[in-house]
Amino acid sequence: MRPYERLAKRTIMSYAADMKSLTVRLPDALARRIEQEATARRVSKSNIVREHLDQNAPPLLKSAGLREILEQSWAATVSDQPARFRSPKKQKLAALIRAKKRSH
Repeated sequence: MRPYERLAKRTIMSYAADMKSLTVRLPDALARRIEQEATARRVSKSNIVREHLDQNAPPLLKSAGLREILEQSWAATVSDQPARFRSPKKQKLAALIRAKKRSH
């Protein structure tokens, strides 16, 4: 077997556009499956991962019009209760601020 026969074929999808690099840690079994599929199809592992991600991607969201955004914002409900803080110091400070506001 010649050395160049073992190289993955270049596909339009994997080298045509600007790409970002991402490192992902995978379980050994999943990494083996990706490597086996890449070897069998003679494409890069990255190409296999990109294809599977594209197949399972959620549909792109249609941008909402201004009217829809305003309707959603008017329909939103806001709690009547003051915000709760985890820290006792912040809870005490918030209570003091509310007390000052009410005294005016």
